[in-house]
Amino acid sequence: MRFCRKLLLSGLCVPLLGLGGCLQVYKPFAHNPGNQAQHLVRDNIPPARLAVPVPVPEKAPWRAPTAMWARDVVIALVGQSIPAVAKVPEPGDWWVRLGAVRAENGGIRPRYAIVGPDGKVKARGFGAVIDEEGWRGADPAALNTVALQMAPEIARELTEIQTRMMMDDPQSLMHRSARICFEGVQGAPGDGNKSLAEAFYMMLPDSHNSVQTTRTGADYIVKTVVSIKPSPDAPPPGEGPKQQVTIVWHVTTPQGVEAGAATQVHDVPAHSLDGPWADVAGAAAQEAAEAVKTIVTNYSGRSRKAATAPSDIGGDASREKDGMKKFVAGPEPEGSAPR
Repeated sequence: MRFCRKLLLSGLCVPLLGLGGCLQVYKPFAHNPGNQAQHLVRDNIPPARLAVPVPVPEKAPWRAPTAMWARDVVIALVGQSIPAVAKVPEPGDWWVRLGAVRAENGGIRPRYAIVGPDGKVKARGFGAVIDEEGWRGADPAALNTVALQMAPEIARELTEIQTRMMMDDPQSLMHRSARICFEGVQGAPGDGNKSLAEAFYMMLPDSHNSVQTTRTGADYIVKTVVSIKPSPDAPPPGEGPKQQVTIVWHVTTPQGVEAGAATQVHDVPAHSLDGPWADVAGAAAQEAAEAVKTIVTNYSGRSRKAATAPSDIGGDASREKDGMKKFVAGPEPEGSAPR
């Protein structure tokens, strides 16, 4: 059976992408599920929600330039897929305390501290040194450059923080199987709803994933929708009409946030799936099971590792030298640890 196969990558904040090609194979869905899963999924780990306050009081002389810098940091963080907000942190918020120190060899060294909901510093870091004239003059290009340079580092630190929290939590998915609620298949012709569901239910469980049919205690929900329509492509000479079957395996959190989706798009002989799906269901479900496992792994971050937290973090953010009270602090004492 000759058919055209297209694979779509689907997830949050990205367009659907297609890889198409005609393959000579025995069954439409039969191929290497491990490699295919890498093309069916999209990594979409949600970053921590961050507040980014202006790091000086309302009436401070440096309010305008620091507000510009904070705004640039927010824009740069959003560019890293972090939902940053320019506002004073509220109870329960993660936030970034911005500040700066004079560099020993001249110039200004911007700095940041990531603060958790408990008010404790979770990570610290520095931006590249820039000249003092550009800094004090609030040169838009200089401030934007600093923000663009710091944003990827802040994003990396957030990932490290999340990973350490999971490593320390015995109930995280690093230490137990993911409980996946499978809510079945809808829309398939023939016996596809039943055949696909049974095959997926059998193929999903392994040492890292368990499957259930109720939402109670579930970490993720899987819903599957099948649609079929006439193929938009003309059949090759000598072959009959084709239908395009699309199977979408949606993976969401119990709160309804999409973790990702695996989409299978295939051309098959018209009405060939109106009756028993037989081995087609098994091959499609095997491919989808591997994709769903990869989505859960990528979204949860359960396979990541992180280094031990630096010894200079964990203090109360209100005791930080710089940030809300001063824009440019004095030079740090020689030999002191960065903060």
